[in-house]
Amino acid sequence: MATKSKDKTLVVVQMTGGNDFMNTIVPFTNGHYYDARKKIVMKQEDVLPINDTLAINENAAPFKRLYDEGRMAIIQGIGYPDSNRSHFRGMDIWHTCEPDRVGSEGWLGLAIQELDPKSENVLTGVNIGQGLPRAMSVAGVPVTSISDLEGYGVMNQIEKEQLRDKALQAFKDIYGQAIGTGVVSEYIGKTGLDVLKGADLLGDVASNYQSTVEYADNSIAKSLKDVARIHLNGLGTRIFYTNHGGYDTHANEMPTHPKLMSDLSGAISDFLDDLDQHDESDNVAILVFTEFGRRMRDNGSGTDHGSGGGAFLFGKNVKGGLYSEYPSLAPSDWEHGEDLKHTIDFRGIYGTVLEQWLDLDAKPIVKGEFEQIKPFYI
Repeated sequence: MATKSKDKTLVVVQMTGGNDFMNTIVPFTNGHYYDARKKIVMKQEDVLPINDTLAINENAAPFKRLYDEGRMAIIQGIGYPDSNRSHFRGMDIWHTCEPDRVGSEGWLGLAIQELDPKSENVLTGVNIGQGLPRAMSVAGVPVTSISDLEGYGVMNQIEKEQLRDKALQAFKDIYGQAIGTGVVSEYIGKTGLDVLKGADLLGDVASNYQSTVEYADNSIAKSLKDVARIHLNGLGTRIFYTNHGGYDTHANEMPTHPKLMSDLSGAISDFLDDLDQHDESDNVAILVFTEFGRRMRDNGSGTDHGSGGGAFLFGKNVKGGLYSEYPSLAPSDWEHGEDLKHTIDFRGIYGTVLEQWLDLDAKPIVKGEFEQIKPFYI
């Protein structure tokens, strides 16, 4: 069982591009699925059943192991009303919990502010990757971002300065147009130096780490290995963020999606095994999300942006199983005649994690009260 809430850590993994939930958690006995999907479809012999109606994509076999062990919660039908199909705006909504206007404060940035109100630890929130996700961005809240833990440790000061400038420019380029250059400049003015300061504190982390777990050679495995390295050094990080790109597959879904499933599931499985090996599993939970699902019907060669997708929670103190309801696949129930309807609001899942795992008041962060689930042994 988990120890004191102050020790709990949340790892957020973003599947960028819109993961096809139906080809991840497959309704393998549902005729409507096979009627709608002619080519972009998982055959019954290519899935790993978890009950009489649903199965895990065989390429994500490590997920099946974690599900059988009771450490994987599948959140079905996650979304929000009138889902936005633009990648940029869709992800923006998930990052700020503001579907009706362009928000300037990320939900995890607000959580970091609550966890460390005096900004005493620039490592309370750590992003593994380039730039900084909107989810972690709040003016005046320091967050550390590092893209290569191993390489950073051997950089000289000039190289580090150049890396910081590059990261800050990436942040400006991505967010200036969306939330206004004034907000971006204010954010960078208050926290830019911390990007470098926080990264400097991680200089020895890679060399301090030892493990017999062999992570694969792919981007998400490397990122989660870096999360493990930092977490196992006990530097007080409460929220980690990283990104697994490539889910905007369109016509390349059938050749591309299997590797995405294999890489993601393998990386999460190895990460949890690593925590187990170091006796550090009790207080870490992983939330995996994507900005939207895919349409019911394929378009002959791929799938278009849709809604009613899925999210996942992993961890030793996660009650594995199915949460919310799988959206109805009957054509009469399709949203706008082509989409899965969402069955639970993503802000309720954020609220679940914030209140039940991190012991924070979710309402001001997610901008309201939304239905929660009960996925933790606490």
